[in-house]
Amino acid sequence: MGDSNILNNFQEIRIESPVDKIIRQIRELITSGQLNPGDKLPPERKLAERLGVGRSNVRDAIKKLEFYGILRTLPQSGTIVAGMGITALEGLISDVLKIENIDFASLVETRVLLETESAKLAALRRTDQDIRDINIALEAYAHKVKLGQQAVEEDLMFHLKIAKASKNNVLKSLMLIITPDIINNFIQLDICKDGRFYNALDEHKIILEHIIAQEPEKAATAMRVHLSDVVEYSQSLRTK
Repeated sequence: MGDSNILNNFQEIRIESPVDKIIRQIRELITSGQLNPGDKLPPERKLAERLGVGRSNVRDAIKKLEFYGILRTLPQSGTIVAGMGITALEGLISDVLKIENIDFASLVETRVLLETESAKLAALRRTDQDIRDINIALEAYAHKVKLGQQAVEEDLMFHLKIAKASKNNVLKSLMLIITPDIINNFIQLDICKDGRFYNALDEHKIILEHIIAQEPEKAATAMRVHLSDVVEYSQSLRTK
């Protein structure tokens, strides 16, 4: 058997993020019957302490599972397990956790569709408060970049503020599910080098200018240009 055939028998070792590990633990507790529909999860702070992770990791995991209908957060009551069948649960969480190369490319395609539409709608529907919020996110991003630091969270916040300005909550929720994984994958593989964060800062400013000027098509085009690097990277994965 040739080296290439033997190599095909090996599988890439995937390092799970804290969010993925939290999701996996919740899945196992539900499928084993230790958590049942209607059961209440401990508060985020206590979960974070118990798991040895930041509260933001717990919050992100809960948001993902809420989107898929596995958990539900009730006002004044906290987060509970929703009444979902185990078969559906297994399939949905597998979709969340297992992103292969071809799936990652599809995920990026979906992000481009969401983000361009988000920018377009934001240009049409934004309020003065939305502009202030996007500006604050942009300034936070610029501050990190000028210090020579990676501005991953600030980048995500800028895009989410635009999604909020679109006044489409479903679109915003979809972005909240898929965008963090794409950005983290992008950063971990050192794609954002050679001044990419500085280039992205200029692109952010152009997107915002078109949103302020209420130019939906130009805002969408500027967003598409901004995402061209991650699109190019994802397409390269399809050929591997």
